[in-house]
Amino acid sequence: MNFEKICKQVKEITIDTGFYIKKQIHLLKQHQVESKGTHDFVTFVDKTAEKKLVKSLSQILPEAGFIAEENTSNKRGDKYNWIVDPLDGTTNFIHGLSPYAISIALKQDDKIVLGVVYEISLNECFFAWENSKAFLNNNEICVTQTNKINNSLIATGFPYYDYKRLNLFLNSLEYLMKNSHGIRRLGSAATDLAYVACGRFDAFYEYSLHAWDVAAGAFIVQQAGGLVCDFKGKDNYLFGGEIIATNLLLHNSFRNVVSDFMCNKK
Repeated sequence: MNFEKICKQVKEITIDTGFYIKKQIHLLKQHQVESKGTHDFVTFVDKTAEKKLVKSLSQILPEAGFIAEENTSNKRGDKYNWIVDPLDGTTNFIHGLSPYAISIALKQDDKIVLGVVYEISLNECFFAWENSKAFLNNNEICVTQTNKINNSLIATGFPYYDYKRLNLFLNSLEYLMKNSHGIRRLGSAATDLAYVACGRFDAFYEYSLHAWDVAAGAFIVQQAGGLVCDFKGKDNYLFGGEIIATNLLLHNSFRNVVSDFMCNKK
């Protein structure tokens, strides 16, 4: 399988779909915003964008199935499955804020072999494929060399429906606010991960996420020289609902801090 060729095709599809999404931001009306749950929104833009992506991706790899946020396809592939978020950062989008992104990963059996994150408002396409480097708009990127938390800029996401660990999370925020260069919350996990990959953030952690939020971005981080795990330091971040992404030098110390707070050891 020529993943480099497929990645190029996916980039083209993603950028084309991103152009459609960007045009809609000025046309979307508040009454067209639907709620899937508490603070979990969807629009006709999400659904139409996903249909466009599913159709185009099906032409690239007809045997592949889909794990897609809006469930516009229930096909599952025996070997290959696309993991698709057509609009990561919908809340930002409906309020006219950046960032918002398209996230597409290709899963072969149990491993990710390709990832594309397209941050639409800045026209930034992050991508990688199996055994490649990581790239931003065709320029090679890599994670930072920061080795101490107190020299780090950290990204996270706020829970919007699962508040069971909220106090633990707030305690972790307090610690990191006092012991780092600061915390940023952009509202798009796919973008956060891409920014770790290109060195804008040193670390990222969040819980209550889905595979389509993290699959592509986590893979790009790894190809950029970073490390990804769940809060316990294991590899159950794709479907486990929690993720840590850092550079290599920072990983152990940052993972230990997150684990101490979020795994309720304190």
